[in-house]
Amino acid sequence: MFERSRRAAAQLATQPVAERIQRLAALRRVVLARQEEIVDRIQSDCGKSRSDALISEIFGVLDNLAWLEAHVAKMLADRKQHTPIALMGKTSWTWYEPLGTILVISPWNYPFYQAIVPIACAYVTGNAVIYKPSEWTPLTGLVEDLTRAAGFMEDAVQIAYGDGAVGAALIEQRPDKIFFTGSTRTGAAIMAQASRHLIPVELELGGKDAMIVFDDVDVQRAAAGAAWGALTTTGQSCTSVERLYVQASIYDRFRDALVAEVRRLKQEVDSDGDADLGAMTTDFQVKIVAEHVADARAKGARFVTGGDWDGTSRLIPPMVLDGVRDDMKVAREETFGPVIPLLPFSSEEEVIRLANDSPYGLTASVWSKDLDRARRVARALKVGGVSINNVMATEANPALPFGGLKQSGFGRYKGEQGLHAFCNVKSVLIDKDSAKIEANWYPYTAEKYRLFSDLTRSLFSDGPLRLAKFAIAGLKLERYSNRVAKTGRQKK
Repeated sequence: MFERSRRAAAQLATQPVAERIQRLAALRRVVLARQEEIVDRIQSDCGKSRSDALISEIFGVLDNLAWLEAHVAKMLADRKQHTPIALMGKTSWTWYEPLGTILVISPWNYPFYQAIVPIACAYVTGNAVIYKPSEWTPLTGLVEDLTRAAGFMEDAVQIAYGDGAVGAALIEQRPDKIFFTGSTRTGAAIMAQASRHLIPVELELGGKDAMIVFDDVDVQRAAAGAAWGALTTTGQSCTSVERLYVQASIYDRFRDALVAEVRRLKQEVDSDGDADLGAMTTDFQVKIVAEHVADARAKGARFVTGGDWDGTSRLIPPMVLDGVRDDMKVAREETFGPVIPLLPFSSEEEVIRLANDSPYGLTASVWSKDLDRARRVARALKVGGVSINNVMATEANPALPFGGLKQSGFGRYKGEQGLHAFCNVKSVLIDKDSAKIEANWYPYTAEKYRLFSDLTRSLFSDGPLRLAKFAIAGLKLERYSNRVAKTGRQKK
């Protein structure tokens, strides 16, 4: 696979960007035409509700492809950069070139979105891709079928099916970069293996995202946002609301509004879009949720909803937890399920401290009519993205880079910065070929030292005559440098 991929990468790197963009447009049309079939496949592998699959995966993929089509040409174009006056006569550029073969390893919770979007980013920047889906939700045959139908270059996108051992074997083939989305534990293992070969990695890992609700909000709207933000994909999103901080003065009213929202939700793996939540995807994640729930119950949390779950069914009912303490697993560890822990706070300073007291730092949301306060709190949060008066919204905009801090990983994905993560960002300075000798080249002499000192003082000092003094000092230094380069040091 890697031999074929490297041959394809060499060809793809010579293909004009416009042709690669055409393939993305073709892929968008193929996905759009086959969206119902794709939703069927997502449901079959994941157990999502049909609307969840359509909105969180199909729509998101199409939105990202359309954004790439519209903006990639400009973002990959050679970019002229500022050249300082000391380098007068030269031009400075940034070029965006392919890296080669990108290994994309994706998680089980968004198997379609987390396949197509990174593949599209890598391909349109001129890279070949080897993609390893999760063994739990492989969507077997789908991605290669779609890219083939869209006319992607042969061998430019290959799929490697299998478990973690296959992923480790792929890393040993030394791809030019690894793009991984998944758990913090697996990300650390990938980074450790990649480090032995100095393979660069982008790690998009887990989260324990905080939603902060101040007492001046529209309670009904904020409660509706909390229900969706915590329960979309049955809580199996790295940016799900996993800690819900509510100002004490509205805590009871907000809790009641949230409970009302949750109790009217419909849960089933439906066939017509008439359901809100689906099932959990894997049994091992069900066990983690059961462990967190048992810990919360043992430490005194009150289950306002969902307390009758049997602890084993994949159809975990949404659980709203009251009386949550900071030492409970539902408040500290990534639950990755439909559990909403409520925690009161009294002041802005307190909630900032509580929200930042986490090993994770992916995204967060801040809710307040006072936008100055909301911005102030958003700036204080140690996370990669913040939605203000909305939830999980930063990742909905393809133009915004996505990524986190701390154990949520590093690097950025999507947006211009994220697109350039799939590039060799090459710095280029162009000078004219001439007989001119640079002033900083050898030989160094006492006279050149004096002249360079005069130039340095004139360039970096203050005052209205700074540039005039610099020009005079520069001419003297240039004349002397070219003369001494020809004649050599003169003995005293």
